[in-house]
Amino acid sequence: MPDITFSYKTDEFACAMSKVDRSKLYGSVDHEVVDEHDQPCKLVTIGSDGMTLIPSGGTAFGYLSSDGEWREKSSLTAVNLDGDPIVPVTSTLKETVPLDTTVTIEEYLTYAIRLVYDLDQEALPDQAKAELAKGTIFQFPFSYRGGLEADAAFLFAGSKNELWMVVGNPTQLHFIGLEQSTAEVDDSDSEDDDDELMDFGFM
Repeated sequence: MPDITFSYKTDEFACAMSKVDRSKLYGSVDHEVVDEHDQPCKLVTIGSDGMTLIPSGGTAFGYLSSDGEWREKSSLTAVNLDGDPIVPVTSTLKETVPLDTTVTIEEYLTYAIRLVYDLDQEALPDQAKAELAKGTIFQFPFSYRGGLEADAAFLFAGSKNELWMVVGNPTQLHFIGLEQSTAEVDDSDSEDDDDELMDFGFM
């Protein structure tokens, strides 16, 4: 993977990135489907006529105008909900990321994390290493390849001086309140509550 370059105060440094995924944490298993002759099967798509078999790579997306005319992807312009053009962002890996914005742990926990990267901490200069050791969490916009908008990324040190960069988006949870409605229990027919208790010891 390419390096990501940061700047902190008077220092500029590049860190090697290593993506952490489930296969690295838990391992992985591959399933191979074979026919009655032990030959590997291939996934195909059945056409709308119910008879045509379309192999992998046989379908693609197309762009049509409101008049049904074909449009090349390069001619399309992304707009927001108000119809104003969206200015694309460049890849974060092609520029230097200033570490000048910090967030609290409470702010960080309001994000849903979807990507985790292990960064080479050996490249850290002393000033940045000392700041991260305090528990400081840096935030910056991140886009791996560039695109319409950047995600939120966070840089922080682990308990054993690991250097982590995580990428996520704000959660869409809304606080409603602490009040909780409970159903009323009618115990007028209950003669002895102790008789109704289940003994889990016999299970």
